[in-house]
Amino acid sequence: MKFIVSTVLIALLGYALGLFLPWWSIVPAAFLVAMFIPQKPGWSLLSGFLGAALLWGTMAAWISGNNHGVLAQKLSALILKKDQPPLLMLLTALVGGLPAGMAACTASLLRGILQGRHISS
Repeated sequence: MKFIVSTVLIALLGYALGLFLPWWSIVPAAFLVAMFIPQKPGWSLLSGFLGAALLWGTMAAWISGNNHGVLAQKLSALILKKDQPPLLMLLTALVGGLPAGMAACTASLLRGILQGRHISS
């Protein structure tokens, strides 16, 4: 249950912050959610990644739908050297999900350090 709540909160907070702040505002959103909702680092990483990837993938698909895919076709031809707009949207989701997942994992590990738990190898 914490995983789902954390994932949804990261996506919602990332969207809200993205209205006023730069693209990287998803990173502090994931960090804050992971600090306040305790999870193991692996689950925290996954919820941060999925929350941001779902947000960025949905936003990319929505923007592409609003301009009838013209921009996505041109950008995919320019960046990927192929006419593959869905692949470009997947790449966009990955680019958004990786830093958010790392931020959430960092917050989970920092929470463990601050509470006196040690990470064992």
